[in-house]
Amino acid sequence: MTGDEDLLAAVDLLRRDRRQHPYCGRREYSQAAREVADGCERLLDAGEAARAVPLLRKAVDRMTRALMYLDDSSGIVGDDLRRIMTLYARACAAAPPKPASLAKWLVDLACDGPGWPRVLLSEFAGALGDRGADEVARLVEERARTADPESWASVYSLRDLKEQLAEVSGDLDRYVAVLADNLTSAVQYERITHALRDAGRRQEAITWARRGLAAKPGWPRIEQLRDDLVAMLLDEERTDEAVSVRREEFARHPTRTTYRALAVTCAQVEADVSEIWALEILTERVSRQPAYAAELLDVLGFLGRHEEAWLLAQQHRTVLGDQQWSGLLDQRRLDHPEDVLDPYQEMIEGHVLNSTDKHRYRRAIALLPALRDAYQAAGHRDAFTRYLEDLRGRHARRPTFIKALDGANL
Repeated sequence: MTGDEDLLAAVDLLRRDRRQHPYCGRREYSQAAREVADGCERLLDAGEAARAVPLLRKAVDRMTRALMYLDDSSGIVGDDLRRIMTLYARACAAAPPKPASLAKWLVDLACDGPGWPRVLLSEFAGALGDRGADEVARLVEERARTADPESWASVYSLRDLKEQLAEVSGDLDRYVAVLADNLTSAVQYERITHALRDAGRRQEAITWARRGLAAKPGWPRIEQLRDDLVAMLLDEERTDEAVSVRREEFARHPTRTTYRALAVTCAQVEADVSEIWALEILTERVSRQPAYAAELLDVLGFLGRHEEAWLLAQQHRTVLGDQQWSGLLDQRRLDHPEDVLDPYQEMIEGHVLNSTDKHRYRRAIALLPALRDAYQAAGHRDAFTRYLEDLRGRHARRPTFIKALDGANL
């Protein structure tokens, strides 16, 4: 077959019978998609974009339909489709179809398609031109008038296209206004902040970042927005304000993460981190919410106040996770091995008896070398052997545990 016939044959393989089992032929389907992508990429490199355009368009149409019936939990075919969509945009830029036709296809794919691939208007901006972009805007407004407000997919698709239109227009104020019309998450504030910052409008970016922190405390991505605000304030040499942003967040939500962020910012500007103030806030929070003891423990460790951390951990052992408690024991046994002998044994026993954990024996045995080292460091060289004999005797009716214990060669 000729090269064109090979490509047509590969595109034809992208048809998918909905009656076929979702798991059947996934590898072969991906291989066909890659053959189409590779062949069309060669056409583009050879300056034959006009020949590639219809092939790629047909491939996208067939793959979007196929993915409605093909299992792609691995995401491999989705990645293949993303590549073909990018190649189609490249082909359209070199050999533009009619702007109105391309605009309608893009809007239909975004609004009526299965949701993938995401239509990126920036990839098609050159092929659309002003006429095509205006047609996209008209179609979006037309659909918005009749869209079902209860349909999340429809509302999201139209909103996404509207935001992208504003972005590719190059009109920053329009873009900000469109984003500001839908301040439903911290991400919107972040996008506005980045757009203004990147355009050199730093003061407006700072204002929007502050608005986002006030409006969406605790939301996903809010920490990234706070980091952006602090970075901008530091660039503006507004060091007191940058430190205040960190202090206010720690006072609102005193955790190891917010304290470390405060400490880093204070170190950058050579400001006092106010350790006593921070510990007082956390201690007061622990008195009301004991679960915060885990946070206070980490902060004390970060500050090198290990004795205080050890005393606190003993008082609040029930709220500490095994990983944090084990880490504290590992640190404590270096200088005070006698203190950790009983705690290690309690952890080992707890794991052995935890019938809800299928890895209980492995977890228990993993602690034994640390206990052995602690016994040796404390000068009790024969005590560990006696402990193992006692452990074996008490759990002799657990053959799986005994077998694992023997395999550990302790």
